[in-house]
Amino acid sequence: MESSGFLVSPREGDQMWVVDELIRFVARGHETGGAYTLTESYVLPDGGPPTHIHRREDEAFWVLEGNLQVTVGDHTSVVPAGGFIHLPRGVPHRFHNASQSPVRFLTLLVPAGLEGFFESVGVPGSMGDAPPGETPEHIARIHELAPQYGIELMFDDAPGE
Repeated sequence: MESSGFLVSPREGDQMWVVDELIRFVARGHETGGAYTLTESYVLPDGGPPTHIHRREDEAFWVLEGNLQVTVGDHTSVVPAGGFIHLPRGVPHRFHNASQSPVRFLTLLVPAGLEGFFESVGVPGSMGDAPPGETPEHIARIHELAPQYGIELMFDDAPGE
């Protein structure tokens, strides 16, 4: 795909709540020739997904505000603002906001494609909106679609472990 490049202004881009994480799409696969997806996330206090595995893409977080607790395999670290962590595909991982204020970070997904999952399970919104929460219908949709995007969900842990 030939591209002349593109610019994304601050606060530009669609936003979706995926349970307790607000995701803003900065660059999607259709804009990068499938090379990568870049998102900005806000995770509310005590928020974050269960342990999961990405089978198709590597993932990397660059924390912009707050401290993000990240577990990779059996090792847990707190990534402070300015910190970066790479999560290779095939490795169980999770992230959790153990603080009292939202954590903001960029997520790089290589190659692109996972944004389709977020778009399919997310609810349009903004930081001023209340998150949709974990309704049985929303969780069922996540479980239904995760395997189609190469995501293996694991529920053997509790938040903050």
